[in-house]
Amino acid sequence: MTRARLSVAIIAWNEEDRLRPCLESIQWADEILVVDAESTDKTVPLAREFTERIWTRPWPGFAAQKNFALDQATGDWVLSLDADERVTPALRERILRVLEQDSPTMGYRLPRQNIFWGAWVRHGGLYPDYQLRLFRRGAGRFVANAVHESVQVGGPVERLREPLLHHSYRSLEAFAERSNRYSTLAAQDWLARGRPARLADLIFRPLGRFVSMYIMRLGFLDGWRGFVLAVLYADYVFLRMAKAWEARRRSDTG
Repeated sequence: MTRARLSVAIIAWNEEDRLRPCLESIQWADEILVVDAESTDKTVPLAREFTERIWTRPWPGFAAQKNFALDQATGDWVLSLDADERVTPALRERILRVLEQDSPTMGYRLPRQNIFWGAWVRHGGLYPDYQLRLFRRGAGRFVANAVHESVQVGGPVERLREPLLHHSYRSLEAFAERSNRYSTLAAQDWLARGRPARLADLIFRPLGRFVSMYIMRLGFLDGWRGFVLAVLYADYVFLRMAKAWEARRRSDTG
């Protein structure tokens, strides 16, 4: 029995320092596609070492860029990756077994190991962090949300045990920049859903996030990383609520 073909679709922008390990981890795939958002570094030349299937186009947003990549795929299955993600050897072997099967499953959620400052963070609600990334071509599409895009698949979806590595955030500065950007979008979504934005929310919601991550979800077991991440995520919640509160006050006062 001939196994199904796999296309790996990657989006990138100025990722010369992280793209190579990603591409090296999926060299075994039948097809590699890279969609670049007009990088100004060596992302494109680096990608050409692994594939000729490269597109450069203006940035239209995460969901639109990833769906464009899906539309270029020719394999029976598609694995969608970001440049800071890597397929582990165990996941590679599991995917190869999936490609050999004839089952009604249309997609798979992959557990993601988030690597912060050189170590896997196992607690605080950051693992297993399931992501729906492997699906039959034509069965899945990315849907835009206010903050994070997500895949919707028509048909049965299962979970795999083998992990995908996620080398997230180059530095505290990168975390803070993304937190500021995402909190603006999240505040807009918060108000669009008709949720309240009270002064008390600026106090109790960030505190609740810290307690949830660091104590209830055992983030303290990850040492200083667990503490720093709990503080950073609490700060993100504070920014989201503060921006929503500010926008609500501005609206109420005309």
